[in-house]
Amino acid sequence: MWINRIYENDNALLVKGKVNLLYGARRVGKTELIKRVVSEKNSLLYFGEGDDLELRQLLGSTDKRRILSAFMDYDVIVIDEAQRINNIGLALKILVDNFTEKIIVASGSSSFRLSSQVGAPLTGRSNTKMLYPISILELKSQNGGMNVIQYLNQYLIYGMYPESLSLQSVRQKEDYLIELRNAYLLQDILELDNIRNADKLFDLLKMLAFQIGQEVSLSELGNALNLAKQTIARYLDLFEKAFIIKKLNGFSRNLRKEVTKTSRYYFYDNGIRNALINNFNPIESRNDVGMLWENFLVMERLKWQEYSNFRCNNYFWRTYDQKEVDWVEEYAGKLMGYEFKWSPTKKKIQKTWLETYDNAEFEIISQDNFLNFVS
Repeated sequence: MWINRIYENDNALLVKGKVNLLYGARRVGKTELIKRVVSEKNSLLYFGEGDDLELRQLLGSTDKRRILSAFMDYDVIVIDEAQRINNIGLALKILVDNFTEKIIVASGSSSFRLSSQVGAPLTGRSNTKMLYPISILELKSQNGGMNVIQYLNQYLIYGMYPESLSLQSVRQKEDYLIELRNAYLLQDILELDNIRNADKLFDLLKMLAFQIGQEVSLSELGNALNLAKQTIARYLDLFEKAFIIKKLNGFSRNLRKEVTKTSRYYFYDNGIRNALINNFNPIESRNDVGMLWENFLVMERLKWQEYSNFRCNNYFWRTYDQKEVDWVEEYAGKLMGYEFKWSPTKKKIQKTWLETYDNAEFEIISQDNFLNFVS
């Protein structure tokens, strides 16, 4: 069953005179989304993939005459997994500068490879969008809020990847996530010439999986894995650019009181996190439901921010005497703090947060009100 994606509802990916860049992790549905969007155009389409040898040679040459001659007949030009093509930024610049009335789309699953190539050449010439795994916003629009509530426990365990949602049995979902973990998760990172140690990368991700909602010490991770602190920092940066984890920094305007030198990390998908630790046990028999709930809400809020064009700065907040707020949004001169609680019996207003900042508000997000928070 196809779940309608946010970008199908408008022409967000079909802006003329720009290179429409679509980023996102592998298997989140970028290719299928692009095909569906462009198929509605009654026009001549070219759909190429970054693995195609002839396409790589042509665009990689940056030969203006050859590139323009090859693509002049098409109304819509799509380059999927564009990060695999050398000099793709310069090639796309040639296309967009000379074909201002054509629709040009490029997708990529590793921002550290694609963005490094398109950054300077496409300055002022790109329209960039991010595609996440399926969002609650999209599910609620298609199936209604009650349907989301009924399947909430499954989302916490098996995540929101499109194929995982479409599979019927628990065994099928688990097999799919294990395959995704083994075959695709680190593919872009391991393809870099100087990244060889897959075991260390997986071990690092497993350690992060047990520290959701907690400050992460690079030194402690390095000591545990026998890796330099700088190496740990580099791997974490690559994980983030490959859309595996998301980094969250601490908020502070009072450096003597508040913790800011450490960060927290969340996984783009709960299913991937659970696959890394080989734990697909049901909610009622787990001791990490708080972590699952927090990770789920953080990522769903990020999806909502992206798809709603809600631009703000995101943080966590904690003091040295253990007062904390899980999620802080700073926008329009205001501060909004959120505490994530799976159990409705443990609600407690964070008074210190409200007393510290005059322009701050606070809300607890639980099973009772999460739909408003994420959709």
